[in-house]
Amino acid sequence: MHKLTKTNSLLALTIISVLLMGATAQKRNDNPKKGLKDYYKKYFPIGVAVRPSDLRDGDEKKLILKEFNSITAENAMKMAPLHPAENRYFWRDADSIVNFGVQNKLKVRGHTLCWHAQAPSWMFVDSTGKPATKELLLQRLKSHVQTVVSRYKGKVYAWDVVNEVIADDASFLRKTKWTDITGDEFIEHAFRYAHEADPKAILFYNDYNTEIPAKREKIYRLLKGLLDKGVPVHGVGLQAHWSISSPSREELEKSIQMFSSLGLQIQFTELDVSVYSGRQGGQLIQGQRRQMETPVFTPEMEQQQLEKYKMVFEVFRKYRKNITGVTFWNLSDKYSWLDGRGRKNYPLLFDTNLKPKKVYHEVLKF
Repeated sequence: MHKLTKTNSLLALTIISVLLMGATAQKRNDNPKKGLKDYYKKYFPIGVAVRPSDLRDGDEKKLILKEFNSITAENAMKMAPLHPAENRYFWRDADSIVNFGVQNKLKVRGHTLCWHAQAPSWMFVDSTGKPATKELLLQRLKSHVQTVVSRYKGKVYAWDVVNEVIADDASFLRKTKWTDITGDEFIEHAFRYAHEADPKAILFYNDYNTEIPAKREKIYRLLKGLLDKGVPVHGVGLQAHWSISSPSREELEKSIQMFSSLGLQIQFTELDVSVYSGRQGGQLIQGQRRQMETPVFTPEMEQQQLEKYKMVFEVFRKYRKNITGVTFWNLSDKYSWLDGRGRKNYPLLFDTNLKPKKVYHEVLKF
């Protein structure tokens, strides 16, 4: 009789505990004054990639200020938009984003100083139209990096210095105009130039599909080589362009563990979860260019996306000591870079009307 009573008491206590946890989670989800940044305050900053149009007075601006405490320029700081001609910079859009961050006491991440895409064509030719020499290209890279970093010194706390240099195929480095002219030298130099311009800035290497074993190994090899040479690399940005089918928990945890073993900060820099299966990465999946699917956010998609976000945020919280930032790539389903693949996508926590989806509440249940 005593054992039965003790068992019943333990069961009752368990039920009460579960109910209280549920009530607490529900109360937190229903608090209209708090945003993602508040719930994750003790874990890591929660950021979002923005466009200048997002920052004008309106619902987008209100949502950013309520939910996030970090911002990244989606396109305004990339080399071609920012530096369209050798002797001309276009500062307006980048300035507006940095100034918005400073005025509202948000962290600002710089994205990105050196990338094979959105690099202006003038960078790679000399005054006669012939291919630039290695010396000329590195000189131009130094001028660009140090001009940009110096302009935002003390305002931009971290930079994606080099972006996506690892090949997706069996080769090591992606073949680009940068590698054609300098080999791998531009990578090391870009980090050193940035560090010279702002020694306090946190410098990241940034890439996608970092959970795929073969690519993960190559990124690790690149970073270890740079660190062994004393190159000022402080962190690795795992882009996190994921889908409802990948990555797995095991793949994600392995990547965090592997890069953390190098003593690097981990940031998830471009988070979204496509409602279509397959690896997204920075490129189109094979065959998707011609593929058109009904642009409807089905209950099945919603549930699969919810489960994926739930899993990844469980992992993020587990490795809170290693992770120093999580940034969503775009604000809401109203606009996403993934829409440009010939179909509407719904990869974020807020719907096309800027309202929280079910998945938003799911990532707050902890």
